[in-house]
Amino acid sequence: MSDIRIHKTGEPDVLQASDGRLTLSVPIHIKRRSGRKLVTLPNSETAKARPWNAAATPLQLALARGHRWLAMLESGEVKSLREIAAREGVDNSYVSRMVNLTTLAPDIVAAILDDTLPDNIILFDLVVDPPALWEEQWEEISCASST
Repeated sequence: MSDIRIHKTGEPDVLQASDGRLTLSVPIHIKRRSGRKLVTLPNSETAKARPWNAAATPLQLALARGHRWLAMLESGEVKSLREIAAREGVDNSYVSRMVNLTTLAPDIVAAILDDTLPDNIILFDLVVDPPALWEEQWEEISCASST
């Protein structure tokens, strides 16, 4: 069974018990940053790449927007895509195209979120008349990336 003890010293330490167990003491400091916990080392070094510091790509923002708008429609908060467009101050067709992103294959969505889609795939390739079958969606993306 492990337990956590907080010591005031800032030096790492390894203790070996007579029964062969090792106790490792690692000095860290936990800070709260915008509601998140951030672990810093004694030399004030932190991780350079934190996922919450990365700016979302336009594709990621469009995907999130489409899912938010679909959720508004499904929950009954709005009655139509036209009402969403009026609330957001955008064109009806734009709302419709963003909602089309909610029908993408899960692996395409994962590629968007991981930012691993080919660079030449643009939002237009994904939102305008996407095929209903997920295999066909990948074929269409492959064709778009090869041109």
